[in-house]
Amino acid sequence: MFVDKAKITIKAGNGGNGAVSFHREKYVAAGGPDGGDGGNGGSVYFQADDHMSTLVDFRYKRKYAAQDGQNGGAKRCSGKKGADLVIKVPRGTLILDAESGRIHADISGDEPVLIAKGGRGGAGNQHFATPTRQIPKFAKPGTLGESFELNLELKLLADVGLVGFPNVGKSTLISVVSAAKPKIANYHFTTLSPVLGVVQIEDGKNFVMADIPGLIEGASDGIGLGHEFLRHVDRCRLIVHVVDVSGIEGRDPIEDFQAINRELENFSQDLAHRPQIVVANKTDMATEEQIEAFKQHIQQQNLSFFCISAATTAGTKELVAEIAKILDTLPPIVSYEADPLIRAGVIQQDNQKFEITCENNIYYIQAPFLEQILSVADMQDYESLQYFQRVLRFSGIIDKLEEMGIQEGQTVDISGFQFDFVY
Repeated sequence: MFVDKAKITIKAGNGGNGAVSFHREKYVAAGGPDGGDGGNGGSVYFQADDHMSTLVDFRYKRKYAAQDGQNGGAKRCSGKKGADLVIKVPRGTLILDAESGRIHADISGDEPVLIAKGGRGGAGNQHFATPTRQIPKFAKPGTLGESFELNLELKLLADVGLVGFPNVGKSTLISVVSAAKPKIANYHFTTLSPVLGVVQIEDGKNFVMADIPGLIEGASDGIGLGHEFLRHVDRCRLIVHVVDVSGIEGRDPIEDFQAINRELENFSQDLAHRPQIVVANKTDMATEEQIEAFKQHIQQQNLSFFCISAATTAGTKELVAEIAKILDTLPPIVSYEADPLIRAGVIQQDNQKFEITCENNIYYIQAPFLEQILSVADMQDYESLQYFQRVLRFSGIIDKLEEMGIQEGQTVDISGFQFDFVY
């Protein structure tokens, strides 16, 4: 089953919390703080795998998470870093943000690409000792790892794309010039998914040819099968437009040629201006008048023209040589640049998202990062309380509360921990 679109959720690991600990040893008085740091969370990478040709695996598993960092320990022991997660995808896969549509990455190279960064480990209380604060009873929590909902979209990496109406001989052509073995039959839509073939040239070079399933008029508007696969022509450096010049199915070759080009133009203006070779196929069943009339029309468009019979292989060797010659003059396969990450205004540094609602004069704060801080801070300790207040101020929560009109003495609730607001 050929699947070229998928939607998944990824989550980088959270950083481990710093530890609150004090050194205890016989004959050592006031050993001081020795809480270790938390480990960093694992990150999520994507990497191209040439053994994969579709995104079918992502139909069955949709959630991927890297490992969290471990919490720090006593005796200045740091927590273990969470293991990174490397997700393998077919080469040519675009990683898109499901909400905004921005491009995270184009997985066309060999190196793993970082998509979601793991959270940083929190600092242990050993780092907060000062001459005036010798027994810090708080530590920093680890930060949250990044999480994204992603759309995966496969755009095949091919130098040459074969386009044309169904049953014009594209599958036969790719089968005789490469080792590809597509299903071939004398009926429309025999090919139900793109087929890649590597075409070897005499001097040791090669190029990749893609048989794009049959387009029909209206494909760019979602008619037929072609609209599902037009995106795979998008990267092709050269288009080979195959036309049945024999007219044995009662269609006019010139009208077929014009109709397919209209669909390419409707899909992408850039694609409409891509270099193109027009191939008149099934010449063994066409008359000289049919071939000549079509040839004159194509030459008026200033396009390269070839006559072949894919079934008998006549003219295919010359066609391959011409394709290789043109490819030598063209730039490499296009790759997409990642868009810069623009975070929404409510998202602060270190993924400090928060939401405040007011019900019955109680202000409820939903903020996962505060829950982590509450887990490592002692609210009965004055210095811990001061640290907690600084976090509320620097994260913008206090400013937001004041903007909402909170009054002194009103109750604030953070995950069940309640306190009175004081200016």
